[in-house]
Amino acid sequence: MTTISEILVRTEQTLETAKHGFDDLVSSNKTRRFTGLRNLIVFGRSVTFVLQNLRSAVDKERFDEWYEPHQELMKQDVVMKYFVKLRNDLEKQGRLPVSTSAHIHHFSSDMASQYKQPPGTVGFFIGDQLGGSGFEVELPDGSKEKYYVEIPTSVVEVTQHFKELPVPDDDELKSKTIEQLSEHFLKFLEALLDNARKEFLDQDTQIVNGRRLPPYMRVVK
Repeated sequence: MTTISEILVRTEQTLETAKHGFDDLVSSNKTRRFTGLRNLIVFGRSVTFVLQNLRSAVDKERFDEWYEPHQELMKQDVVMKYFVKLRNDLEKQGRLPVSTSAHIHHFSSDMASQYKQPPGTVGFFIGDQLGGSGFEVELPDGSKEKYYVEIPTSVVEVTQHFKELPVPDDDELKSKTIEQLSEHFLKFLEALLDNARKEFLDQDTQIVNGRRLPPYMRVVK
């Protein structure tokens, strides 16, 4: 029989994996940006699936009484509901509806010269589909690769948004970046897990010879 503690640990591990995805999303290594976003979406969505295993470890009616209000909040929250759609789109179509915009605060015709150019440089780009900027490099075989550089936001600010967020154009959520909406998503899940710990963790103990055993000493039947 799987214990309450074990289920909560697995839920926490799943959430941590989603957080690692966020770390990749905001990393300076732009090549990891979209793999990070995908992991964030997929494993973040899986948090609720893993958490629902508690239904078999506690009284089912009690779990449903606790979970249903939280489930309703997730359905009413535009961002949480949209991340469910994102996961479904990823699984069925492998797509992420992302738009990129770049705001240049200080333009200079020699902007590229301020950064060390790698051998074979043939061009300079700002704000590609990964939200990065840098040099386009031609390799000996004639193929081209991107070499990313960090440009200060005081010079160029590149932002990415979910272009299919189901709210009116004048809604403030439209101005939120992918990073900001992802933080909302993860914080909601973290609060849900914290609430589950407070609600159910005390059940995962036993009384032996008048002494309450901690979860790691619990006898599994």
